[in-house]
Amino acid sequence: MSNPTIKELIDHYISLSFQVHKKGEALIKGQISDELTNDQHYILRYISQTRECTSSELADAFEVNKSAITAIVNRMADRGLIERTRDENDRRVVYLTLTEEGNSLYQSCQEKIEQLVMSIITQFDQAEIQNFIQTYEKLALTLDKKKQEEMEE
Repeated sequence: MSNPTIKELIDHYISLSFQVHKKGEALIKGQISDELTNDQHYILRYISQTRECTSSELADAFEVNKSAITAIVNRMADRGLIERTRDENDRRVVYLTLTEEGNSLYQSCQEKIEQLVMSIITQFDQAEIQNFIQTYEKLALTLDKKKQEEMEE
């Protein structure tokens, strides 16, 4: 049996990446769709982890236009999940934080997602999990480096 060509490896990577991403997103959506979109969940997660942020920070973190974030944040604020607070020293700066309802909803969705991930991850042994995480971290760092190189060009 011959070694796969670079083109075959690339095709296989793209196919697997697409399958994992789409199926993973669909499974997560199945757990939280009654309450949040996946994007809303990611935003709640980010704000929960940072405690507060601005729309610009979210746009940078998710690598989207600020207008896309603003639309999502507006809907979430209208639902009472996110609160806006102006900076006392610079009124142009608006901080986003989770309301009690937003935090409660995030925690509830997070528990469902953790149960889903647990049901999947238990299909692998500890060494496979550690190898996967290390490889995925290396891929993330490589992609970050590549993006930085492109921005510098």
